[in-house]
Amino acid sequence: MAVFKVFFQHNKDEVIVRENTNTIYVEGETEEQVRRYLKDRNYNIEFITKLEGAHLEYEKEHSDHFNVENAQ
Repeated sequence: MAVFKVFFQHNKDEVIVRENTNTIYVEGETEEQVRRYLKDRNYNIEFITKLEGAHLEYEKEHSDHFNVENAQ
């Protein structure tokens, strides 16, 4: 399992505005699994990145909302 950081907007129908970008963390096997897990939400997904090593540790220590959802 890996942890993915998902950058998204809350509404699929609106144009992406960087200032409105939100993030969530999702644990899953692949990016495709994470996308399937989130498909029923009305999110406009901008980008998904896999976190590992030092990058994952940095997010754990410095994110105000590091709470991992499980895509299983």
